[in-house]
Amino acid sequence: MDVMTEKIESILRKYDYRSANIIQILQDIQSLYRYLPRELLLAVSQRLKMPLNNIYSIATFYTAFSLNPRGKHLCTVCMGTACHVRGAPGVLSRLEERLKITSGATTEDKLFTLETVNCLGACALAPIVVIDGHYYGQTTVNKVDTLINTYNDEESS
Repeated sequence: MDVMTEKIESILRKYDYRSANIIQILQDIQSLYRYLPRELLLAVSQRLKMPLNNIYSIATFYTAFSLNPRGKHLCTVCMGTACHVRGAPGVLSRLEERLKITSGATTEDKLFTLETVNCLGACALAPIVVIDGHYYGQTTVNKVDTLINTYNDEESS
């Protein structure tokens, strides 16, 4: 049994091989791999005797799941009304320029994935950038470089 299969078996065992626990199973897989690899979804489908299209329906319904590889750091820019009015489009443009990717993409070095959301519900902090669950309120175009440098410096040390 290869390492990947062992990890999936461990996750499935943790949830008693019950298809009712599919969301938790997918969350655990995504935590390990930062996305849901197709071959693992197929293995889960076979082991749980659950149709693959059902698993895909769940994986594509919830925006927390990704079927494409994500970077080590997930960078999300709120594009809600308050954030938009207070400069989010410029912040997003600077992030795209700095990371050399567009929204929805991952950098070649797999360090960053850049995404947008419609609203984070923290309008008083607009515009907001979230990196790995850390909220950075009142982000300006000028703060983007410092923010990205912080995460790049972590990788260097």
